[in-house]
Amino acid sequence: MAHSAKTISVLGAISAALALQAAPAEAAKKEKCFGISLAGKNDCAAGPGTSCAGTSTVDYQGDAWTLVDEGTCLNLDLPDMADGTPRTPSLEALTRDLPA
Repeated sequence: MAHSAKTISVLGAISAALALQAAPAEAAKKEKCFGISLAGKNDCAAGPGTSCAGTSTVDYQGDAWTLVDEGTCLNLDLPDMADGTPRTPSLEALTRDLPA
């Protein structure tokens, strides 16, 4: 009986440790933010001609995304475009700053 009590105690400790590890992951929800990546620094899906992470070829490429903390994307400050037009991030793919 002592052996099974020890086993139950160990399993309880493992379950508690796993629960503590899962909580921060759930708390830090992420969202895709388009048009914020520097060239070669996107997380994935950088449009035609790219395959995945690190394949964007233009800074702030509109169809490339990076994961950010949920609720922060639209509040990111980006430099203006060359013509002075404000550059804004988006939760959907953009048609600006695409490779030529």
